Amino acid sequence: MSAEPLVQLTDVSFAYDRRPILAGVNMVIPRGKVVAIMGVSGGGKTTTLRLIGGQIKASAGEVRVAGKNIASLDRDGLYDMRRRMGMLFQFGALFTDLSVFENVAFQIREHTDLDQETITDLVMMKLNAVGLRGVADLMPSELSGGMARRVALARAVALDPMLIMYDEPFAGLDPISLSVIGDLIRNLNDALGASSIIVTHDVQESLKIVDYVYFVSGGRVVAEGTPADIRKSDNEFVHQFVWGEADGPVPFHYPATAYTEDIGAEACHA
Repeated sequence: MSAEPLVQLTDVSFAYDRRPILAGVNMVIPRGKVVAIMGVSGGGKTTTLRLIGGQIKASAGEVRVAGKNIASLDRDGLYDMRRRMGMLFQFGALFTDLSVFENVAFQIREHTDLDQETITDLVMMKLNAVGLRGVADLMPSELSGGMARRVALARAVALDPMLIMYDEPFAGLDPISLSVIGDLIRNLNDALGASSIIVTHDVQESLKIVDYVYFVSGGRVVAEGTPADIRKSDNEFVHQFVWGEADGPVPFHYPATAYTEDIGAEACHA
């Protein structure tokens, strides 16, 4: 990828206490591109987003966003950086006691001194962009799963961020909603001139909209490439993940003692 990087991870490692999560990860997220991070559950994908957002600090290596080392920022510097980021959490994570309008308006009120008329205009623009201007007065409990995800997307882009991060944006969606969200992610990224990072298990939908893919396993980047590279890859891990095979580099059986030791040799031959 030749475009100038907005986000760069260099030899990044991270552990919770003594449990290693990432080990020497290198990634580049260019400006204006949509990049997916894929891999098995527990492989460090969401941890990577938390490192980029500054919620946690790397045990080793460096995370840079817009040229700044995230770990070296003070509180004000980190908050300023986060104002330039949007985040779509798993299942949307809307505030259940706020209306759709107030959910989208929330961070505009928190991070700006704009007057109410301007806030109203911005909220309606964002809701219109995701096709939901007509639900502004509804509560989250009145929305379908796909609609809630679209409202969460409107909230994520409310301040026209330079970087948008998505944690499992396709989880639990029906095929129509899934396709709609995928198209919105791509179109909003291009319209804003932003960069997007998608953590996802949905290989086929993601390959339609992303520019580049990183596969993470065991805390390391085990494969990477464009969607065309991924589709024709002969990497065993990529092949297993793309085609959903039960066994391969990621085994079906969790490591254990010999089967006969657990059930007894006589039972095994019964």
